[in-house]
Amino acid sequence: MEPRPLEEDARGIIDSRTGLTRFRLDRYAPSEGAARFVDRYWVASWDLEEPFVQRVLPHPVVNLVFADGRAAVHGPATEVGRHRLEGRGWALGVMFRPAGFRPFLGRPMNEITDAVLEPGELFEDFGELLAAAPGIDSRGTDTAPLRHAVDRFLSARAPVRRDPAEDTRGIVERVAADPSVTSVAALAAREGMSARLLQRRFSDHVGIGPKAVIRRYRFYEAAERARRGAPPDWARLAADLGFSDQSHLTREFTAVIGVPPARYAAEGAPGA
Repeated sequence: MEPRPLEEDARGIIDSRTGLTRFRLDRYAPSEGAARFVDRYWVASWDLEEPFVQRVLPHPVVNLVFADGRAAVHGPATEVGRHRLEGRGWALGVMFRPAGFRPFLGRPMNEITDAVLEPGELFEDFGELLAAAPGIDSRGTDTAPLRHAVDRFLSARAPVRRDPAEDTRGIVERVAADPSVTSVAALAAREGMSARLLQRRFSDHVGIGPKAVIRRYRFYEAAERARRGAPPDWARLAADLGFSDQSHLTREFTAVIGVPPARYAAEGAPGA
């Protein structure tokens, strides 16, 4: 399945309208062999006269990122990230699906939450990929050869049999697709398991607890509604997304994003 275009889905990119005037972001689908575990490949490229800092509220997933001749595995993050872009450059990222990195890691995901790891720690032959990967040291933006090399590398190492983490992946993706899911208890009941078991599975397979994952996707929903079209009815949206009232949504949105939702909507509106 092809990734959704940015016009339809800018989840996680804070103030995307401003950001996308400073850099370009392209998305690519993985091959069939990698798609069980990889959501998409993304390529950011920029050519700037002045440095720019892009803030991101990351998806609750792992990203394997290639930039400046290096590669790094970024574990699931619990806070907003800040990425400084300057001069001319590019970055190629592998965005795994929720719980999609667990089979490659081989141990509980909560051990790498908020961590940045050298890929060589996880893949014994990763150095061979870097040595053979075309274009990783290039300042150009043709990242297709590197992207295809990484896709082949991951496809060859994907488990043949279904991994238990794939069931947890399905739960997270259903949360992402359904804004009506607002509590751990309701999610556990819908999935036919106890809240305790759900917590254990998220800790092991995702690296972030179900309450935090639910809240992350509800923030995405609020930010996306603020970004698109006319400002929403904030009181109703707060109720729809499981906040106690509008002020609760405003406080938490402001704490995470940095500005109240109404201001975020006004500043991101066309022509603002």
